[in-house]
Amino acid sequence: MNKIFAKTQNVKNFIGLVENLVNKPKNIPKMGLVYGEPGLGKSQTALWLACKYDAIYLRATNLMTGRWLLEESVKELDEIPRYLTSDNFNLVVKKLKQEPKIIFIDEIDYLMNNYKTIETLRNIHDETNCPIIFVGMGLAHRKLERYKHLYDRFSEILKFETFGVNDLSQIFCQLSEIPFTPDAIEHIHKKYNRFRQIVYLINQMEDFAKDNNLTEIKKEIVEQIL
Repeated sequence: MNKIFAKTQNVKNFIGLVENLVNKPKNIPKMGLVYGEPGLGKSQTALWLACKYDAIYLRATNLMTGRWLLEESVKELDEIPRYLTSDNFNLVVKKLKQEPKIIFIDEIDYLMNNYKTIETLRNIHDETNCPIIFVGMGLAHRKLERYKHLYDRFSEILKFETFGVNDLSQIFCQLSEIPFTPDAIEHIHKKYNRFRQIVYLINQMEDFAKDNNLTEIKKEIVEQIL
């Protein structure tokens, strides 16, 4: 399998969202929301973009508090967390004003019921004008509507869609070392529509093809294995 990052339409749209936020004038909020069903590559894309833009990437957890979030932010900025929450907040703001960075908050759903943590993120955005991008599950946009002060600041919202046949063709073309025929891809599309499933399937099919000296993977082979 080729070790590259597959740029599906969802990925291209995510890149566009980031660019739009970065290029917005100062008087326009720079908060973005990316949401969608599991398995479509949201987290992988967020992490890839965080590396590409030298951004801060934080993954929320079920027990994360505002204090914990700030401590992780301080570490991402190559600083040692302070004892007082207020000192950590002020340090994050100071560092981001000195060197602005994009902030990705993945698994935002874990923070939905923690008003103080959500407000902390809003305050960081307002104080620094740094883009903050929330990444969440399918109902994240509905849940965030409860926080009016925050939701009004989302100037870019993107839903990750399930893959179409063209997306699958692009994924197979970029990742697989052995070509799949169009009818094989169409057959797979009827059964699989999650990125993790597809990557596993490509690896499985490639092993079969190499073991049997196949130069391409046809629909008949796919039907035989699946």
